[in-house]
Order: sequence, then structure tokens, then C-alpha cells
Amino acid sequence: MTRLTLRHYVLLALCAFLIFLPGRATLPPLDRDEPRYMEASAQMLRSGNFIDVRFQDQPRYLQPAGIYWLEAASVAATGTLRQKAVWAYRIPSLLAVTGSVVLTAWIGATLFGPASGLLAAGLLAVSVLMTAEGRMATIDTTLLLVVLLAETGLLRAYLDRERDRPTPLSAALLYWTALGVGLMLKGPVVLIPGFGTPLALALVERRADWWRRLRPAWGWALMLAIVLPWCIAIGVLSHGDFFSRAVGTNFLGKVASGQQAHGLPPGYHLAVFAVAFWPGSIFAAMALPFVWTRRRLPSVRFLLCWIVPHWLVFEAIATKLPHYVLPTYPAIALLTAAAIMTMPHRWSWPASRWGRGVLAAYGTIWFVLGVALCLAGPVLLWRLEHATEPAALIVPAGALPLLGVALWLLLRGDALRAAMSAIAAAVIIHVGLFLTVIPKLQTIWLSPRLAALVDDYRPCPDTVVASPSFSEPSLVFLVGQNTALVGPVGAADLLRDNRACGLALVDRRDEPAFRARLRQNGLDAVEFGRVAGLNYSTGKRLDIGLFAPSSP
Repeated sequence: MTRLTLRHYVLLALCAFLIFLPGRATLPPLDRDEPRYMEASAQMLRSGNFIDVRFQDQPRYLQPAGIYWLEAASVAATGTLRQKAVWAYRIPSLLAVTGSVVLTAWIGATLFGPASGLLAAGLLAVSVLMTAEGRMATIDTTLLLVVLLAETGLLRAYLDRERDRPTPLSAALLYWTALGVGLMLKGPVVLIPGFGTPLALALVERRADWWRRLRPAWGWALMLAIVLPWCIAIGVLSHGDFFSRAVGTNFLGKVASGQQAHGLPPGYHLAVFAVAFWPGSIFAAMALPFVWTRRRLPSVRFLLCWIVPHWLVFEAIATKLPHYVLPTYPAIALLTAAAIMTMPHRWSWPASRWGRGVLAAYGTIWFVLGVALCLAGPVLLWRLEHATEPAALIVPAGALPLLGVALWLLLRGDALRAAMSAIAAAVIIHVGLFLTVIPKLQTIWLSPRLAALVDDYRPCPDTVVASPSFSEPSLVFLVGQNTALVGPVGAADLLRDNRACGLALVDRRDEPAFRARLRQNGLDAVEFGRVAGLNYSTGKRLDIGLFAPSSP
């Protein structure tokens, strides 16, 4: 195969689409970020206000409105607003993750050949972090696609300089448009890879003449033209509050301090890479000597300048979450695939004893993580539901032998077939978990069960539901915008003020305070039913009853 044709890319897109499809409809909203995006997008459609993003009655000034527009458009196109269908909100992430896999293959085929492109696409598609983020209605996979588009424009100009040929206008339009869209999605974050890559190349090469090929004289104006109209509108509407919160509190605040208990020391992203990029993490570690010896090649240098600035920035800032370095994963997958295809069946291990020892230790961690992922489904079902699911046993039965074969092939130095076996194991694990295990974990899916209980006894179309014991955003999305996240005393007062259309969801530990306040208000409570389970966000077990006010 000398090149990838349109047919190859279509087949690759179909495979990626099918890999990421399971779980989109059966997986409930995942606390805490995803349901906030969902509810804010739903409120956009209900209110008709597409400028001022809100979650309930509070402004959601974390990033511009781009992702909410995409999700709102998906829901409007599918006509599922009233049904609260979670899959509709996840359509942008499904399309973005599919596009990212295809674009990774194209870049790999351009730099290292078609086989490397396909292998890199496979390593990226089955990585644990990509699997998780690609199924959620959050911003990260759409941002990843935008970063890939910007890097594609940069790469075209860079390679054109190497080959001494003119760069078409389309490359400049792609680059600056991608940056503008990225600004509409997540603000200045997109500029870290967007400007970090050419800046790093300029510092390493001590030349930046190829930058002119991207028409920066007017490109910046195109970038700003995409985001400025909304910025002006939200600035006027919020009286500048959006910028003080989004830039001052959210963006710069994450740099200075760890927000939302996510403050971690430098090295965090490197530490979690073993699982976040699994099963490709061991192959990426094996590729380091290849990358180092070829660091001066233009293709390798470009990818390193894509990875290093972004990675260093997010290791340096105080707030850390695994998906912050997701935009570097395509470049890591590309370098890894290039190394494998250079020595597909006769891998050269490190010459030094300490190098082999470190790699052996990392490989042991990799294999243990793989075994844990293979067994995770049946173990979770037994621990949480005290049940065994025959279909869930397909995952370890299919994936464990492939993982063992991958390890055996690795020890023999057959890197290519080891990688293919590991990718096959990962596909079985991810698809199997989302098809056979995760929908069965009713213990942790409190919000859907509570929402169903409320729907069974909802006295009015606009029922107000107080929830003092369970305040996760998924409950707001599934029960409705009229959900009040208040304390037990506030819940009792809400029932006093909404005797005909009020309900309360109260855990047993909060019931004494709730009932005491009700008695002070001259009321009693009637219980309709209970839901027990585990709040996986806090680790607390809850036993929540649904109450309505009644006369004593």
C-alpha cells in the first residue's frame, strides 16, 4: 500500500464510529461536568438565549458558548429536548473523536507512510483517555479535533518549506479558522498548541521564515472575526463579568492554584500516562530511543514541538486533570507508530542494563493495568451489584489471551504484532464494558433512578423538587431546571411554599432535620418511595426517600 485513499479513510472513520458508539445512549450523564454542559445547552434551547450560558439561574462563565451551540444544535436537529436523551448531546463528541482518528491517520501517512498513519490512528482510538472523553458531552474531543486541524495547517506550511514549494491559501485559512473556532470553544487554551508549536520550532531551528506562508498579516483578523461578535455581545450582556470570571478566575486561577481539589505537583501527567494512553503507553516508552536519535528529522522535530510546549505548560500549572494533555496524544501516537514501523519484527532493546530494567518495570505496570482492565467488569458487577453477568465474562475471556499474546510478542521483539494484539484487546475491553457492564451498575446510577421515582409521583408539570442530600448536576438535568439544591431546612421551607407542587429527595441522615423543620412549619411528610446507592463522586452511600408535604 503506497498511500491511503478515500476508501481507506472512510473505512477508518466507520471503524472509529462503531468503536465509540457503544454506551452513548445507555451511559447516564456523568457527574459532574457533563450534565452541566447538557443542562446549559438545554436551557439555551428552552430560553432562546444563545449568548448568556446558564446552569439553572447561575451564569456559567467558564468558556465561550461554542460547545453549547454544538450540543444545542444536535438536540434541536434530533428533536429530543423533551425526552432528555443523553445521546443527542454526545453527537458532537462522537463526530469529533471520529474526525480526530481520521486526521491522525492522514498526518501519519503524510509524515511516515500509510501503515504508520493507520497504526497511530488505532493507538489513539483505543487509548483509555480517548475512550472516556470520546463518549462524554464535554468539550475535550471537539477541542482535540480543532487542535488537529490547526496542526494540519501548520504541518502543510512546514513541509512546503522543506520541499521548497508554495503553500496554498487553504492551509492558512485552515490554521486561522481552527484557532478562531478553538477560541469559541475554550478560549485562550487553543493558543497553547496553536502558537506553541511554531514558537518551539522557531526556537529550535532559529528560523521562522515558513511562518509567512500562513499569511499572519491578515490571519489573526480572521481568527478574531470568528470569536469577537460573541465576545462583544457577552461583554455587554454580562457587564464584563464573563471576562473576569472566565479569564481571571477560571483560566488564570487554574495556573496559580489547584481548583476544585485538582491541585497536583508537576509530573502528574507523566505518572498517569501509563493508564491514560494504555495500551499504547508501553510502546510509547519503547519508542523514546527512536525519537531521540531522529530528533533532528523535520517530521520528528515537528511532532516534538507539538508535544513538549503543551505538556510542559500543563505540568507547570497548579490545576491538573488527565484530559488537559489530550491534544498531545495524536503526536505521541504518531511517533510511537513510526518507531514500531521502523523495526516491526526485530525490535532493538536498550543496550544499557538500567534502560532495560526501567523498561521492564514499566512493562510490568502496563501488563498489570491491562489485566485489571480485563477483569474490571465482572469485579465491579460483583462488588456493586452482587451479581454475575455471563455476557460480561466475554471481556476477560476475549481480552486476556490477546493481552498475553501481546506480552509474549513484546518479549520476542515483534513490536508490530504485539501492538496489533494489544489494540484488539483494548477494543474488546472498551466495547465490552460499555455494552455489558456499565448499564448494569445500577448502584452508582442514582440520578436516573431518582428521576424515575420523581416522574412516577410528579404532581404538576412544573413540580419543584428540593434535593438536600444529593446535589449532583446529573439530577438537575434529568429531573428538571426546577430542582433546588438546598439544605434539609431549605427543603422543608420549599415544601411549605409549594404544598401542591413540591417534592423533596432526602437521605435518612438528613431526615431528622428535615422533619423537625416541617413540624415547625405546621406540616408533616408522606413518603412515596426510596432509592439506595453509592454517590461515586463523593464515595458516600445514600438512602434517599421522596417526600411530599401533608397535614399533620
